[in-house]
Amino acid sequence: MAKSHSLAAAVLVTAMAPLVASCAQGGTRAPSAEPLPPKQAKILDKQLGGKIAGEPVRCLSSTGTYDTIRVSDDILLYRQSGRLVYRNDLKGRCPGLGRDSDIMVVRQFGGSTCSGDFFHLVDRSSGIRGPTCVLGDFVPYRKPAGDKS
Repeated sequence: MAKSHSLAAAVLVTAMAPLVASCAQGGTRAPSAEPLPPKQAKILDKQLGGKIAGEPVRCLSSTGTYDTIRVSDDILLYRQSGRLVYRNDLKGRCPGLGRDSDIMVVRQFGGSTCSGDFFHLVDRSSGIRGPTCVLGDFVPYRKPAGDKS
């Protein structure tokens, strides 16, 4: 009986290994090393230029007011003000996000939007649901103290 349990466990571990490996890679993914196209690089520079990156945070309070700016298929910005913008590098690509034509539907649990929360895209004209995507950590970018621009 013990042999059949260990054989079943070995089969399960072997079958699950690729799935577990893909999850681990997504959670530790560094920002894309590929350069952004000029239009997307311009958006990123306009929003983050002159600001200093801080320590990543896991969640943003839902009581704050944020403009969501889609930079690419794997970068979102949450602008709270001209002085503070949060960069979110998704835990994987979200095909179509950068087009900024689909509606983002965020699945939020509790009073915060957090790393690991899911959202999906919905086609504006047909209502067809698109890919499900996962938020990463939020990196705050702040203007230095005394910067009047």
